[in-house]
Amino acid sequence: MNPFVYIGLLLLTTFFMGSAFPIGKIGLSYAPPFFLMGIRFLIAGFLLSLFVIKRSQPQSLKQWLQIIIIGLFQSTVVLGCAYYSMNWIRSGESAIIIFTSPLLVIILSSLFLGKSYRFAQWFGVVVGIIGVVVIFGLQLSFQVGTLIGIVGAISFAIATLLVKRWGASFDQMVLNAYQMIASSIFFFIISACVEQPHLEMNRTSLFVILYLALFSSIGQFSLWFYLLKNGDPAKTSAFLFLAPLFGVLSSWFLLHEPLTMYTGIGGLLICIGIFLINWQRNQSLSPSMEEKLAAH
Repeated sequence: MNPFVYIGLLLLTTFFMGSAFPIGKIGLSYAPPFFLMGIRFLIAGFLLSLFVIKRSQPQSLKQWLQIIIIGLFQSTVVLGCAYYSMNWIRSGESAIIIFTSPLLVIILSSLFLGKSYRFAQWFGVVVGIIGVVVIFGLQLSFQVGTLIGIVGAISFAIATLLVKRWGASFDQMVLNAYQMIASSIFFFIISACVEQPHLEMNRTSLFVILYLALFSSIGQFSLWFYLLKNGDPAKTSAFLFLAPLFGVLSSWFLLHEPLTMYTGIGGLLICIGIFLINWQRNQSLSPSMEEKLAAH
């Protein structure tokens, strides 16, 4: 993949991830969290399924179970933990914990997939995590919500590796559509058990639902699965550090939340971390780079 296209798509999908935090927060004024996410993924999954009906469909019970498992880990557990943890901790703290998943991806890849990573990559992940913490003012606390957030981060890492392992056998759009429908079912079940489902309809809530469904669901997950399928999962996941940065910036723009010097310092550390994780040794050019140099 062209490196500029790769980076551009990563920036776009992490923007969709980050902006979903303030827009979702606006939506919580009109519906409880699990019910809102159920509506979001049901609409997104249904709309996308209309476009993939003529594409290659899952051929076995095993493939359908894989889709359900991916939907459970990728959408339901991650977002469910993120929202539920906010009963005890701040939304910023929840975002910090959820987006530490790149470190977990490298650990799990090393343990279960036999991948090896250079010291610079490990160090880059640590620097990125520090950058995310700095953005939110070094004010993390450890309590029940922290543990729930850690479960969400682990789930995100597991889902990343599952998509990398199973995704090649699916049409990515088909996988995306059906995993969101599966996730919506899980969310509605949870909502029925722990919430009083309701939705107040007006222009604002309609905008929130459409944005979350079209951009932060269809757009985000389609791009994310595509990038995981066509790139290294650890390197791709490294850009997840940008999601909370985009969340802070979009919260400032939409909710008028204040920006601090921590944002600039943390953003710089995030960029350094991403560079270290993706940095290639000078003596070994990638095949795509060699081809470009030869063409010139």
